[in-house]
Amino acid sequence: MMQPHMLFTYDFPPMGGGIARWMHELALRYPERSLVVSTGTQQNSAAVDAACPVPVDRIWTDANRLRTIPGLVRWSFRAWQLERRYHPTFSWCGNLRPASYPARWLKASKSIPYGAILHGGDLLRLGSMMKTSARRRNVGRSLLGGAAVIVTNSQFTREETIQISAAFDLGIESARIVVVPLGTDPKNFDPSIDPAPARAAYGLEGRRWMVTVARLVPHKGIDTTIRVLAHLKTKYPDLGYAVAGIGPDRARLEALAAELGVADRVKFLGGIDDRMIASLHRNASIYLGLSRREGVEVEGFGIAISEASASGLPVVGGRSGGVPDAVREGETGLLVDPTSIEEGAAAVSRLLDDPTLADRLGRGGRAAVESFYNWDRVAREMRRIGDEVSAGRPPSAR
Repeated sequence: MMQPHMLFTYDFPPMGGGIARWMHELALRYPERSLVVSTGTQQNSAAVDAACPVPVDRIWTDANRLRTIPGLVRWSFRAWQLERRYHPTFSWCGNLRPASYPARWLKASKSIPYGAILHGGDLLRLGSMMKTSARRRNVGRSLLGGAAVIVTNSQFTREETIQISAAFDLGIESARIVVVPLGTDPKNFDPSIDPAPARAAYGLEGRRWMVTVARLVPHKGIDTTIRVLAHLKTKYPDLGYAVAGIGPDRARLEALAAELGVADRVKFLGGIDDRMIASLHRNASIYLGLSRREGVEVEGFGIAISEASASGLPVVGGRSGGVPDAVREGETGLLVDPTSIEEGAAAVSRLLDDPTLADRLGRGGRAAVESFYNWDRVAREMRRIGDEVSAGRPPSAR
């Protein structure tokens, strides 16, 4: 039997979010019996776990309490039990805190190396906390410094890791930091998917649509796209903006659309599932991902951008955070200053006025997902990196 890797993760379905999506895709795509997932208890998780080809072990602690001291003690004890059962050669930490604690315990007690996965915002929050707390600097030095490899989702996150390591003397050599850009499933998001379900559900007839799929929070740049729409409303009277997602910023965004006179052109669709997102993309002309950095909030990569590219949409992305790793300038989309209404409007106008360019970028995005930005490639890279480290070899970059 193949000796497996462990995956300790706080984020895992049915919990939502990009980190949970990444961890779930690893569980779905690692070779059978080559991974064991350790996570917290959640309601309605039985169907998720049954669909995974690898064991999903949920410790007897609610996922929301894994960050507490009792939760970490139970998780570390469960890690010891799982090690005795499965004899793993390597551990992944789906997030630095709290998942590194049980992995670090296995390293200390069983000499099993571990790798930390960093996503962007989590790293910036850690850096902010370490500025004001010697205790947290020691924790960061222990958790990150003890990792045999650190995987980041973009070049931006890698560079931030190097800077934070230098600033706080974490002792992380750059050779230990490997970039693994993310992706999507080209079978679930495809240009041949039927646009009718989303068109009927959300009343999308009669307009050309810009689309964004994101949490409704300020750093996602939805407010900038609303301002872009207002800037272009006279030039393109048929242009609209559909936003899929939920979050605390909705009321402010709705008020902004009303203030700018485009409330009748903006549709807030709420939270929708992947099948409906795929159908929504087939009603759109352009995908907008104008995320910006705000304090410790940043887009580490942009899985939603890969989903749009897989659907054949040209992308206008913000030149911020990890978005440039998800958008190949001139091949899959256009990059702009995410705070500039003028640059965003110019990019949208360019695509609307040049259907040949829009089609070329959309086809380029689809090809990039088929060849690179997909979960199969991500899982292969993660498995290879873990095997290299457990064999005592340095992790190799892509």
